[in-house]
Amino acid sequence: MNIENAQKQVDDWIKNHGVRYFNELTNMAQLTEEVGEVARIIARRYGEQSEKESDKNKDLGEELADVMFVVLCLANQTGIDLQDAFEKKLDIKTERDHDRHHNNKKLK
Repeated sequence: MNIENAQKQVDDWIKNHGVRYFNELTNMAQLTEEVGEVARIIARRYGEQSEKESDKNKDLGEELADVMFVVLCLANQTGIDLQDAFEKKLDIKTERDHDRHHNNKKLK
């Protein structure tokens, strides 16, 4: 699946199962909430915090997919072609960061 298809799948889901997109501010708040859930899992599972019993069955992939779903919603409702934007960003990062990362002594 490419990003363009993912945006269409989300739009189809909203049209078939949702009433409408939440407004942009609500989706931004929802995105923040979902990113927080990802952060909680990573902090406890891979970081120094101990994992609570109630968090041990949380699925990181599912939480990352929640983040992706809301990002796709925001792109759709603001008219962003995320496939195009991602490809442009990757080109920029490739040009800008290739030598920088190879020359970073902290990464050796």
